[in-house]
Amino acid sequence: MLNIALFGPPGAGKGTQSAYLIEKYNLTYISTGDILRKEIAENSELGRKAKDVIAKGGLVSDDLIVQIIEKRITSEDKKGILFDGFPRTVVQAYILDGLLLKLNTQLSFMLSLDVPKEELITRLLERGKSSGRSDDNLEVIHQRLTEYENKTMPLIDFYKERGKFISINGVGSIGEITQRLNDAIEKTLKRKYFNIVVTGKPGAGRGTQAKRLAEKYNLAYISTGKIMRQEIAAGTKLGLKCKEFMDAGDLVPDEYPIRIIERVIRDNPHVNGYVFKGFPRSLVQAYILDGLLKKINSQVDVAVELDTSTLTALKRLSARSKTKKARSYDMSTEVIIHRLEEWQNTIKKDVSSFYADQNKLVKVDGGKDDDTVFEKLDKTISKLIKI
Repeated sequence: MLNIALFGPPGAGKGTQSAYLIEKYNLTYISTGDILRKEIAENSELGRKAKDVIAKGGLVSDDLIVQIIEKRITSEDKKGILFDGFPRTVVQAYILDGLLLKLNTQLSFMLSLDVPKEELITRLLERGKSSGRSDDNLEVIHQRLTEYENKTMPLIDFYKERGKFISINGVGSIGEITQRLNDAIEKTLKRKYFNIVVTGKPGAGRGTQAKRLAEKYNLAYISTGKIMRQEIAAGTKLGLKCKEFMDAGDLVPDEYPIRIIERVIRDNPHVNGYVFKGFPRSLVQAYILDGLLKKINSQVDVAVELDTSTLTALKRLSARSKTKKARSYDMSTEVIIHRLEEWQNTIKKDVSSFYADQNKLVKVDGGKDDDTVFEKLDKTISKLIKI
């Protein structure tokens, strides 16, 4: 389903553009104000409840609004939903997430018509002259625009953090703005990420090969370990919490890599996909990654296991410990053995099997030099990737 929240300040032209989007994409139109008036006019049970609240000068509760929205959505057979003026708060955004989840769908993105304040004032004053609307006067206009800014900025940040905010230039002719909306929607609908998990023993060369894949195919490289080390070096709260686990060679609690992955995905929405190194390292994390990627309508496409002997891995880690690239856990033979055991008993047993069961696991000989390994790896990926 194509589910859109259309936003913009008073005078941005939401009504005009809504009509186009509804027809073009066969969407159910959800305007809470319109629905409330309709329910009241029909004297439905929900309408009577809303009327009683309004008559007493109160605001219709979120609970009542969501019931009215759900009734409207489930009564129509459309290919998606256009929300006009809803959600208006972050709380309502969470409510909308829950409602759409109940309907086995989610919000595709938020389209926001961006119009300078001076232009909005001019438009609204002109509308006041032609329509005779009493609320289109300068004092009320300033008040409405200020209220919009104060209430909607947290909501915009909410969807930006989830990579679902799209700003549209709302200045120009109706046709020009319509074309911008259409282009943004079509581009987003056609977007398909290609996501790779690179796994293997410590010392298998996962980081080297993952970074080369990222560079060649315009993928965002996500190394949870590298980012954690950067956080540690910067002395952040997250870094300090991670340090004790990493120094012992243990798995960092899942909440920390989750935060990191969400942040990288949010900050890199225009790449061709993501390549993950160091995550997932457990069956639970594999399920978590599925959930994180589902938020952007995506999935893991292939998991590459770089196959190296234990002896080769030990030699590489020992060599690295004598360079500037050395990790704290490279210095202890006991920790190295612990990490290799963890790979054998947990990561290979659970994660590799998880992707093998889905026919997504490919093995590449990682025991050769970097260029030879990448040549073999690239041949495998080039047959699968479609960007």
